[in-house]
Amino acid sequence: MKNNSIYIGIDPGLSGAIAIIYPSQIEILPIPIAGKEIDVSAIVHWLRTTQMDDFYPLAYIEKVSAFPGQGVSGMFKFGFVTGVLHGIFRTLEVPLYTVTPQAWKKEILAGTDKSKQAAIDYCLRAYPNVELFRTKKSRTYDSGMADALCIAEYCRRKHSVL
Repeated sequence: MKNNSIYIGIDPGLSGAIAIIYPSQIEILPIPIAGKEIDVSAIVHWLRTTQMDDFYPLAYIEKVSAFPGQGVSGMFKFGFVTGVLHGIFRTLEVPLYTVTPQAWKKEILAGTDKSKQAAIDYCLRAYPNVELFRTKKSRTYDSGMADALCIAEYCRRKHSVL
């Protein structure tokens, strides 16, 4: 029975992540890569093995645009990954919204410089038990994972029943 919502944040791109805020836990998946491409089957498998079916999922994905100086092939790859992520969530019938980086940073990182480090610092304070390391060997926190968790928190704030 679906009696609670879960909130999903998606930071698209090959260095991005997917974060899910459950009522009593958080899960984060760095975007899996197979070769040089997004590993669609790994994402679908992960989503199907989460407890998502027990809840009403809501998701936000960061709205992407070109960066100054970004090459055509890099932008194409980034857009492709974003489109694949849209397709996965639409196929799984998860309500999916877009949010600009400016909008979620204004809400979640208010009073900071809204940098990648500010997102990491927020996550470490708000969710001290969450691992923000991309791999077991990583020594630095992953900004893609932090951004995904911040976007999930934005989703929670926008859709929580108060």
